[in-house]
Amino acid sequence: MKKDLPLNIVEDISIAVVLETESPTSKVWNVYLINEKKSAIQNVLVSSKGYGLKDGREVKTTTLRHFIGDMEANSSQKIEAIDPQVFGLTNEYWLSYYVEGTIYDKKYVFLPESIVDENLIKIPLVNKPGVMIGGTN
Repeated sequence: MKKDLPLNIVEDISIAVVLETESPTSKVWNVYLINEKKSAIQNVLVSSKGYGLKDGREVKTTTLRHFIGDMEANSSQKIEAIDPQVFGLTNEYWLSYYVEGTIYDKKYVFLPESIVDENLIKIPLVNKPGVMIGGTN
C-alpha cells in the first residue's frame, strides 16, 4: 500500500516569511514560495492555516488556498500577506506541485515565536530579510 508509493522527495523548494517593508511604526510581512530548482514546477497549490493558544484559549485561523499555477526555475512567488499577530501561533503551509507529470507535496511549519528578528536571514531570490523553511527535504 503506502510502502508501494514512490518517495517523491521535495528538494530546492522553500517557504519564507519575508519582511517586505519596515517603518518606525509598522512592519509589512509577506509569505513567499521560493523555487531554487533548475526546472519549472507546474500546478502549484499552497494551503495555509494557523493554530495554537493565544491568551490561554485555542485559536484557529481560516484555511486559505492559493493556486499559483506554474513557476519558472529559480524564481519566487508571493503567496499571501501575513499579520504579525499570528506569529505566536503555529503557521502551517501545505504545498503541492507537479514536475513532468509527477506530484510532490510537503508541509512547512513555522513554530510559534520562530518568526523573530534573531532568526532573520537574507532570503534567496527575494533578497530581503526573512525566516525560511525548506531547501533540501
